[in-house]
Amino acid sequence: MNESNLPDTPLQVVSSGITAEELAAVTAVLEAAIEEELDELHSEVIIEPSAWERSQRALRSPLHPGPGVWRAFSG
Repeated sequence: MNESNLPDTPLQVVSSGITAEELAAVTAVLEAAIEEELDELHSEVIIEPSAWERSQRALRSPLHPGPGVWRAFSG
């Protein structure tokens, strides 16, 4: 394989007994692995509520004490 047919990648082959097909296969596998790793690193992590959080009832609204508020209690 001459240098004019080499792909434009930062991959350096040290072995002298490699065919063009072998180089293409290694390059494809490495590029796929790198792409998969980058996708995993850049994927958005979604944190869902736990079973404990889902099972809890809603909290009551906060109390706002003030003048005249307690007289409205009818319970």
